Amino acid sequence: MTDRPEPRSEFFKAGRTARCLTLGPTDPGAVRELWIVLHGYAQLAEGILAGLSAIDDGTRLLVAPEALSRFYDARGERSRHAEAAVGASWMTREDRLHEIEDHVAWLQQAYEAQVARLPDAVPVTVLGFSQGAAAASRWIANGRARVAHLICWGASVAPELDLSGAGTLRRTRCSIVIGDRDQFVTAAHIATERARLDAAKFPYAFVGFPGGHRLDDATLRHLAEGA
Repeated sequence: MTDRPEPRSEFFKAGRTARCLTLGPTDPGAVRELWIVLHGYAQLAEGILAGLSAIDDGTRLLVAPEALSRFYDARGERSRHAEAAVGASWMTREDRLHEIEDHVAWLQQAYEAQVARLPDAVPVTVLGFSQGAAAASRWIANGRARVAHLICWGASVAPELDLSGAGTLRRTRCSIVIGDRDQFVTAAHIATERARLDAAKFPYAFVGFPGGHRLDDATLRHLAEGA
């Protein structure tokens, strides 16, 4: 019996509609800062915006591009698709490089659409929560965005990125924010990650707060005041 041939992969660029939610002033002249915020795994854009109310002061334009891969989140009690919550993911291990390429291109498009409406002097802060932190750092490293401050919250920069070079990511001020009771980021993980960043002489500020894997109002205000 002969071996069956393996299937061959083919790849095609497919146009699709991506969603982006905004919160804040509608008059471009009233915008003092632009914040682009990336949700975590199994979240949606609306959820991350709801967690940023502490810095929604009428001068910040908060923009939440949504990840391209939505799914029914069956991890809770409501496991039937008709009842389960809908979440989104920036990428999985399946066809990983193409998913990264797609979300970098989408984030760059969302960024360019927003900055085109604003005065040149408006500074840009990017906040990535959990899985969104890796997506944000990949975009800044591989895109063409002019970002003043990257905030990786509940996670760090993507592990595969070269931190020792002189690229865009290294020139961007970086804060890594971890709660002291974060169930997904242990003390051992923090120590390992900080050793990786320090070995690459990557400039960053480590910010802790009392809490778990969530945004924190007081810490958000502190970061926003120094943005």
